[in-house]
Parts: sequence; structure tokens; C-alpha cells
Amino acid sequence: MEDLPLREDLRGRSPYGAPQLEVPVALNTNENPYPPSPALAAALARNVEEAAAGLNRYPDRDATRLRAALADYLGHGLDGARVWAANGSNEILQQILQTFGGPGRTAMGFEPSYSMHPVISRVTCTDWVSAERTGHDFGLDTRAAVEAVRRNRPDVVFLTSPNNPTGTALPLETVAEIAEAAPGMVVVDEAYAEFRREGTPSALTLLERYPRLIVSRTMSKAFALAGARVGYLAAHPAVVDALQLVRLPYHLSAVTQAVAATALEFAGELQSQVKHLRQERDALVEWLGSHGFAVAASDANFVLFGDFDDRSAVFSAMLEHGVLVREVGPPHMLRVTVGTPEEMSAFRDALLQVTADRR
Repeated sequence: MEDLPLREDLRGRSPYGAPQLEVPVALNTNENPYPPSPALAAALARNVEEAAAGLNRYPDRDATRLRAALADYLGHGLDGARVWAANGSNEILQQILQTFGGPGRTAMGFEPSYSMHPVISRVTCTDWVSAERTGHDFGLDTRAAVEAVRRNRPDVVFLTSPNNPTGTALPLETVAEIAEAAPGMVVVDEAYAEFRREGTPSALTLLERYPRLIVSRTMSKAFALAGARVGYLAAHPAVVDALQLVRLPYHLSAVTQAVAATALEFAGELQSQVKHLRQERDALVEWLGSHGFAVAASDANFVLFGDFDDRSAVFSAMLEHGVLVREVGPPHMLRVTVGTPEEMSAFRDALLQVTADRR
């Protein structure tokens, strides 16, 4: 690429991506391990076939049916005018930054957090300001976070709850105080919201109070649709209208809209899978703690654990045992996605063997 007239701010950078390796147990990308049920797969086939018959025409540009279905799923008095959908939550985040960020503007996040927030900020020519997570279990110290927002006055603030890679959820009081202090938009990235422990609230409850608040979600995790690429957000209708200034024409295909709408019809079935994954996650957190590993309490479908003198060596040794985890987040820590009981058994066996060998 050195001979290409590349933007100077992109030179020397690497693309985002977790390792894509063929291994018996892949627990590195926070995917839902359960594929669509036969009933859901059959419904998807029928509805995609119906959509295919009209693929000579452009799709519904505004995804009206899908947005209404997403609003019904979210509840909280939302309607289609307060919901927007795109190709994965990453496109949602990109559209937010294209609309409210850009040259001469600043986005801010509290790290360690989702690594695409600064990446998308930079590629939309939005300056990135990072503040630290200093709270217990990598949460936020509310006072310090508010002070950082007031000091930097960012145009966009990213809050991630539950946070990736730490799994930590934010109290609503923290979100509210940051929304009060922020001069611009506040985005609460709730990609893993359905995996929260009982009693952990969503920032959706704050939307009426804060018209500059945005809650983003994805269907990749709880709906097991990582391969379909569907993300969405809830916000004030004026925010949804503003985002349409930057969205590409017909950005969400007819097939994607059909797949997402069909999955929403099976939300109850899919949520039962989420319940099993939450139980598996809680058991994993308890197991890791009982075996002397540092472990962060998680409201997501993954767990951050350690504390390793050389996490890269542990990562590589786990890989030799056919188990792929993620080397991400704070130093000395690794992240593991919650998989099936069989996959978690393989993970436990490999981890105990690897750590015993290193003693």
C-alpha cells in the first residue's frame, strides 16, 4: 500500500479482526454457539424465498416493517419512528459518527472497551479521546467520568454496557449523570444487553429524559444472527431523522430485512437459549474464581479472566489444545466466549492443563 495515495491518518494502521482459525473449540468472537432451530431455519427459508422473488426491486428504503418489529421487541413505549436499523451495530456506530462527529469534532470513550469505537471514530475523521475505567471490576468511577466529560467536552461519548471486553454493566445513575454533563450525543452500546443478570436495567429507560441519548443494539448475539449483520438503535425521532442524512440509499437489503423480521418472531425461543448461556456464564465465573483465577463479574456472553504473567504464552498453549480464546483487554487477562456445555468442558480441561504445565 505504500505506493497508493492513502490518507495519511490511515498509514501504518491495521484492520480490525479477531483471529479466524480452524479449531475444535472457537471461543474468541462472542458468537452465540447455538444455530437457528429447525423451525426458525424453515421460517427463514420461506421468508427469504418470498423476498427473493422481488429482488429485481429495491428494498424498503426505510425498513418500516423491521423498525416497527424492533420497537415492539424493545418495548418501553417505543415505536418505529424511534428505531433505526443498519448492517450490524458497527454501521450504526459509523452513521452516528458521520452525523455527529467528523473533522474538528471529538469522540470519547472509557477504555478498555470495544476497540471499534476509536477505529470508527478515526476513519470518520473524528478525534478520539480516551479516559480510563478505574472503577471496581473495570466499571466507571462516576465522578471521574463526569469530570472527564466536562474537561474534554466531546461531541460524542461512548458508554458500553455491558462492556466489552470486561463484561461490566453500568448503573443507570452513571449513564444519567454523564448524559447531564455531556454537551453532545451520548451513545450507550448495549450489544450484549440480553445477557445481563437479573435486575440490571437498560439505558432504554432513560430515553424520554435525554433526547441526545442513543442506545445501540445488535441481533448478532442474543438472536444468533452474526452472519446476517443486523444492528439497530433507539433514540429520539429527531436523531433517527438526522441519521438518514448519511445513510446510503437502500442500505439494508430485502433479504436482511426478511431475516431479521423472522428472527424477531422467534424471540421467545431465542431468549430461552440466552437464559442457558447466562447460567453457563455464571457457572464459569464461579469455577474460575474457585480455581484461583482473577475473574470479572460479567453481564455479557463472555468472561474476562487471568491474572497471567505471560498471557500470550497461555493463549498459544490453549490453542495447542484446540481451544481458541481472545487476547484482548487489560494486560495479563484473556477473554473467553461462553459456548455450549461441551465447549466449556473442553475449555476448563485445557486451561487446567496449560496452567499446571506452567507451574
